[in-house]
Amino acid sequence: MTITRLDHILFLASVFCFWLATYIYVPIFSLYLEQISFPYAAIGIILGSYGVLQVALRFPLGMLSDRLRSIRKGLYVSGFVIAAISGLILVFFDSFVMVLIGRLLSGVTAAMWVMATILYAQYVHQDQAGKAMGAMQLFTVLPQFASMLTAGLLVESFGWLSPFWVGVIVSIIGLVLSLFVKVVDHDATQVQTLQAHEYFTRTLKTKSLMPLATIALITHGVMFISIFGFTPNYAATLGINEQQMVLLMTAFFLPHALSSLMVATIQLTKKVELIIVMSSLFLSAIAFLTVPLSTGLLSISIIHAIIGLALGFVLPICLSQAATLAPPSMKTTIMGFYQSYYAAGIFLGPWLAGLIAEHYSLPAVFVFASFTAVVGGILTIYLIVQSKQNT
Repeated sequence: MTITRLDHILFLASVFCFWLATYIYVPIFSLYLEQISFPYAAIGIILGSYGVLQVALRFPLGMLSDRLRSIRKGLYVSGFVIAAISGLILVFFDSFVMVLIGRLLSGVTAAMWVMATILYAQYVHQDQAGKAMGAMQLFTVLPQFASMLTAGLLVESFGWLSPFWVGVIVSIIGLVLSLFVKVVDHDATQVQTLQAHEYFTRTLKTKSLMPLATIALITHGVMFISIFGFTPNYAATLGINEQQMVLLMTAFFLPHALSSLMVATIQLTKKVELIIVMSSLFLSAIAFLTVPLSTGLLSISIIHAIIGLALGFVLPICLSQAATLAPPSMKTTIMGFYQSYYAAGIFLGPWLAGLIAEHYSLPAVFVFASFTAVVGGILTIYLIVQSKQNT
């Protein structure tokens, strides 16, 4: 099957819709829950449920789609249906149980990302995996950025429920686009069907998978500690208002998108990629340490621009390297485990940071993020040494 430029555009457009439908209300969600009088404990449970379900579902879904390869596209398409249902629940219900169900369903949608990465990786040759995953990361970052810029404006102009309605509409558009996504399976003739326990044991024995997944976990953790977590709170203590907060978000996400774009357009060796990951994590660690020293919008924006640029290299590189680790019979199993594992950082990072902020101080959160990034840098050094031994 020939894959044209239009096929790439169509797939990436569906990816944009996938994440915009998931993220469009995230910037105002905790404020909305507070506005409908949910206690902080309930808000924490609802916010954390999104990451928990991804941890629970991505690995088994990966194994299932390796055994039944024909369902990959169906699962990806179903993600849009579930996203639309999630949005409608959040529009029409405001009880704790129903809002929790709505947010849990958004976690189910996000779990279908496993299928998207493998389906799109088949559009290119294996030596182009880095560029493909860079493009996927770029079209993950862009809707996140768009959500940060527009969610507050939507609420201000049309009310609290408007971001959920936008999510429903975008889900339907994404559903239509996903129906026309082509499925390519270069590995179909090489597939070996395994028993369920074999998928599990072979996954755990896959060389370099655990360090890569741990680096991705750490990177997601520090992102959800900072820009998706406590950065707005700390910025507020510096007197930065909501309008200025948009500038801070822009300072993070534009360099973040730029580095993802660079990964998508420049082909590098695996060793060079790992050196970039190591350098990026150590650079972000230094930047996190300086966050408590910031005094206003300019200084905190410059610091977060550096963090955004650095972390924007890490995620697509780790994703592309993880995508090339698996044999044909275990591609989505390996990717499912990888994405399940790093999703733990989405709730572990903010949870641990919240405890630190409560018992120590808000600046201590960024010291913790710095220490965590250093751990990721050390893990990358291990991978670099391992790659040298294998050559």
